[in-house]
Amino acid sequence: MEPITLTTGRLLLRTFTDEDTEEVFRLCQDPAVQRWTTIPSPYERRHAEEFIGEIAPEGWRTSTMFTFAVTPLDGGPPMASSSVTLRALSGIWEIGFWLGAEYRGRGIMTEAVGELARWSFTRLGATRLEWRAEAGNTASRAVALRAGFTMEGTLRAALDNNGTLRDAWVGSLLPSDVGLAGARAYLPAPGPAAPGPAAPSSQGHDLPPAP
Repeated sequence: MEPITLTTGRLLLRTFTDEDTEEVFRLCQDPAVQRWTTIPSPYERRHAEEFIGEIAPEGWRTSTMFTFAVTPLDGGPPMASSSVTLRALSGIWEIGFWLGAEYRGRGIMTEAVGELARWSFTRLGATRLEWRAEAGNTASRAVALRAGFTMEGTLRAALDNNGTLRDAWVGSLLPSDVGLAGARAYLPAPGPAAPGPAAPSSQGHDLPPAP
């Protein structure tokens, strides 16, 4: 797929460019970003160069991972990164994100995730959007909840963080959760109604990111 841009009331989501290398390198020095995501740690400048010059473009070329730099609507350096990655040919995609330390507490990541989710359902034909984060990443979980995700449980040894398997929280968002018609019919299992999104946490507004 050819790279595109998305906009919200405050944000421009665009592809990363070579000019973003220094800022990505700087933002990824944050201990919280290195602790809670699967980026290399320590994070060197060459890692930013590989991410911008190789990893992100390859995802667009193969239509398997679409990575966006999250910037102010009127332009500027990236404040965050958000992506959706194909997990199953049946239409399941996974969303991931990280946010620079100085931009937290403004609802930026929630706004970006909401827009990217709607794009995934309408443009990619996603049938289910998954969020996963290492168990204990309450800030990322708070973002997912505010974006409408339903928490579904804990997966044992489901996340590889720098060579160590860790438990992962998992949540999901369906087209119907954001008022959209799904690409395929969905028949929920019979039984008690599934719990909806929990009340947003008062902790960690847009703090550490998801992997």
